[in-house]
Amino acid sequence: MSKYVARRYSLFLVSLFVNAFGIAFITKALLGTSPITSVTYVLSMFTPYTIGQWTIMLNLLFVVLELFLMTREELKSDLRMFLLQIPISFCFGTFIDLSMMILFWLEPLSYAAQVVDLLVGCVILALGIALEVKANAAMMAGEYFVKTITRRFRGDFGYVKLSFDITLLVLACILSLIFMSGIYGVREGTVVSALIVGPIVHFVSPYYRFLDRWIVDPARQKEMAVSHGKNVVITIAREYGSGGHLLGEMLAKELGLKLYDREFIRMTAQRSGMDEAYIVKNEQSIPSFWLKCILSKNSEQPLEASLSADDVLFVAESKIIQELADEGPCVIIGRCADFVLKDYPKVLKIFCYSDLESAVKRCVSEYGIPQENAESEIRRVNRNRIHHYEYYTGSKWGEPHHYHLMLHTGSIGLETACQLVKKLYREMEKEEK
Repeated sequence: MSKYVARRYSLFLVSLFVNAFGIAFITKALLGTSPITSVTYVLSMFTPYTIGQWTIMLNLLFVVLELFLMTREELKSDLRMFLLQIPISFCFGTFIDLSMMILFWLEPLSYAAQVVDLLVGCVILALGIALEVKANAAMMAGEYFVKTITRRFRGDFGYVKLSFDITLLVLACILSLIFMSGIYGVREGTVVSALIVGPIVHFVSPYYRFLDRWIVDPARQKEMAVSHGKNVVITIAREYGSGGHLLGEMLAKELGLKLYDREFIRMTAQRSGMDEAYIVKNEQSIPSFWLKCILSKNSEQPLEASLSADDVLFVAESKIIQELADEGPCVIIGRCADFVLKDYPKVLKIFCYSDLESAVKRCVSEYGIPQENAESEIRRVNRNRIHHYEYYTGSKWGEPHHYHLMLHTGSIGLETACQLVKKLYREMEKEEK
């Protein structure tokens, strides 16, 4: 095992403790616990076993049930991840009990104090989940169980996870009613944690990028850069109505390069098996930004392991972008290409923007949009692009530090913009030679 793999597992172990500490903090707020520990918390209230001990037993039950949902081939191909659930379950349960002992002093007396403690616990839990995703070394039993169900019945991971959490909450309520003649352990704090942890994970995840140098072998990164960085590629991100596609066409013609924009629809449909109409509608938007955060970012799964249709679409397009960049010099419009190719050393990243008046004129004259609808359409499309980019990259769309050249096409014109980009491209070609 290399030291970088060992570091990933160490980071995963730290994330387990942070998750457990967050859950304990939420539980000690006395407004209910998180959905994943709702059953174990209720069981601990009327039995001699602790919440941590019940967590171990429930997670081991999930491991056993997974055997009936997996084929022999799936178990064989994923045996390491499957077996890791067992020690992880013991660690996680132990960490929860340890955290409850550490927080023995936490006894909020007022409702306001309970709310504050609940929110602090949610932030801690979100930090742990984001750290676990960054480590990308293993999965806890509850998460792996949901993944197994999703794979077996070909569902959407986010919605299966939501159904799983709701099932646990209902079971916790039933147990509480039967054995304690009332609903205990499931309160407003349970709902709050289910709703806000995901968006917090989305917000904090980018701040863990400093760990990349610690857990990724630099020799491997250099090797990948050399193998993937042979061609100069121009990526163009653009506001709607700024003429980014037209600029791409001009550059492709001037430089003799291939242009990829609408071609992605056909290529992605062939690669993913999705309908082209679905891709046109969803490839650069998020149906519900916050719902997406709640369903997906409240999960320990990395994006590549998600089975959400939107995520499958993004991953498919990303792989196509990397393949096209490896094939030869080209111009790529949109699709978060600047982020997808972030590790490629010879990518010229352009962002086109415009004042509203110029964008409206272009939308009316070149896109055929009615004058009265142009402004609202510009805002709608840009909002979708912002949400899509920021959700999948964790970076701010249009942030100058992410690009080599910011072009205000409403003031300098596309011809001038084309010559500026062309000059930079030629300089990158010279550096390559």
